[in-house]
Amino acid sequence: MLKKEFIKGLWKENPVLRQLLGMCPTLAVTTSSLNGAAMGLATTFVVLSSGIVVSILRKIIPPQVRIPVFAVIIATFVTIADIVLKAHFPLISRELGPYVPLIVVNCLIMGRQEAFTSKNPIHLSIADTLGMGLGFTWLLVLLGSIREIMGMGTVFGMRIMPSTFEEWIIMVLPAGAFITLGLLAAFYNMINEKKMRS
Repeated sequence: MLKKEFIKGLWKENPVLRQLLGMCPTLAVTTSSLNGAAMGLATTFVVLSSGIVVSILRKIIPPQVRIPVFAVIIATFVTIADIVLKAHFPLISRELGPYVPLIVVNCLIMGRQEAFTSKNPIHLSIADTLGMGLGFTWLLVLLGSIREIMGMGTVFGMRIMPSTFEEWIIMVLPAGAFITLGLLAAFYNMINEKKMRS
């Protein structure tokens, strides 16, 4: 049961490719693999931490005020993530800009609290939120890596393309994010269709 809850977020119910959640940071910050990893890990920290707290308090929180309570819990962990990034990783914090504070309104996080952690015990909530967070992270890293390789010839800042490689500037622009995500979504759907047929 735990394994199933964890694995579903990595592929079958991937928050970006399947559920189309968290599109704003997915498209905005993935100009590099490092930015994608940082945003993904910050989001994973917030969704996991807030999921644990919501799961623990699920029987205490009155249904009438659950959404505002979830928002306060999420905002607390977003603030922690933002402070840690600013204190220990100032360059990454500057690169991500306002998108870290905007994790508060990421529908992936609020959606997991409403749909899963507020209805399930803590062990299942940990498996679910960790799977969803890591599913979000690997996709942001992949998207950022593709855009960085094609747009700058590097990955995680290390040059991997030959000096003769002509960089595709469009890949580090917003259009590059849409094109790359569209191709990844098409590839994801193609794989899933093949699995269903076999």
